[in-house]
Amino acid sequence: MTQQESLSQAMANLEEEKAKNLVKEKIEAKVPAIKILKELQTGMIEVGNRYQRDEYFVAELVYAGEIMKEITADLEPLLEGAPESETTVGKVVIGTVKGDIHDVGKDIVVIMLRGAGFDVIDLGVDVPPQKFVEAIKESGAPVVGMSVFLTMAYEAAAETVNAIKEAGLRDKVSIMIGGGPVTELVREKTGCDFYGKDAAAGVNYALKVVGSKKAA
Repeated sequence: MTQQESLSQAMANLEEEKAKNLVKEKIEAKVPAIKILKELQTGMIEVGNRYQRDEYFVAELVYAGEIMKEITADLEPLLEGAPESETTVGKVVIGTVKGDIHDVGKDIVVIMLRGAGFDVIDLGVDVPPQKFVEAIKESGAPVVGMSVFLTMAYEAAAETVNAIKEAGLRDKVSIMIGGGPVTELVREKTGCDFYGKDAAAGVNYALKVVGSKKAA
């Protein structure tokens, strides 16, 4: 097992102390902080994959997010001055749509996105369409995530997509939607690009979007 695999694996296995010790060793060995960060992100992506395979559950996702948050806080001083393109894989605007105040699912997606290396603009809950539009304009994020838990909020999701379209931004963003009652049919009816059945699916989709845009 290589040193990189052991750090990624420690992160994926939720071995907090082992991961922290490995990070400390790498810092002392003058391993670039950006390389350490990417190894941790690889481990976080595996956490999401295990969740998809029902090997991990919500508690494990939250715990992984806390480990990642603590370690990256220690790495931040060493990352200062590094180009944003190296420290993040891309930007995502996310929020629970207008008329819906549920945030548990959204918060888990945010944890996983940040763990995978995304700069996440979290708009919170009960977010009106115009606020999504403004955040997209300000951030230039290529991915938008809408969380919907209440069926009566489907209309707000469709209105948000229309507002993005009217602002001339629709062809610049990929929109994903998710939440308890959401289905592929809801995605189609609201005009979104992707239905994420869970947090890991959303992260994998976002990674594909930013990967394709970088390739282009």
